[in-house]
Amino acid sequence: MKRILAIDYGSKRTGIAVTDTEQIIASGLTTVDTQQIFTFLADYLAKEKVESIVIGDPKNLDNTPAQSASITYTFVKKLKDKYPDMPVYMIDERFTSKMAFQTMIAGGLKKKDRQNKATIDKVSAAIILQSFMEMKKGGKLPPVI
Repeated sequence: MKRILAIDYGSKRTGIAVTDTEQIIASGLTTVDTQQIFTFLADYLAKEKVESIVIGDPKNLDNTPAQSASITYTFVKKLKDKYPDMPVYMIDERFTSKMAFQTMIAGGLKKKDRQNKATIDKVSAAIILQSFMEMKKGGKLPPVI
């Protein structure tokens, strides 16, 4: 089976998470400088079989696009232009940073490690991926972009 890759796209850093090959576990993989995201993806996709890519969709509490949404949507367009055959899904990412922080506290990470924004981005990507996997399991996938 192929992996699913999740991206928590940001203006400075981008968190990356992946599933195992059986698509059972979502794990934070890394955080990359956003300017290097396409280099990272080219390298990763050359090494690993990926079924689809899930991207966090920044939204406000009232379900309108967040201020950062335009840069994410521009990234998604470039991603689809570069990898037109790759299914891409967008998943609501509201509260993932807060959930990531709480997960790190529950996991016993020291305060210094919890303040590392790169770690938060990576854990946020894993939460986005876990949400997608639950939707997939329940047969309620969002539309492919």
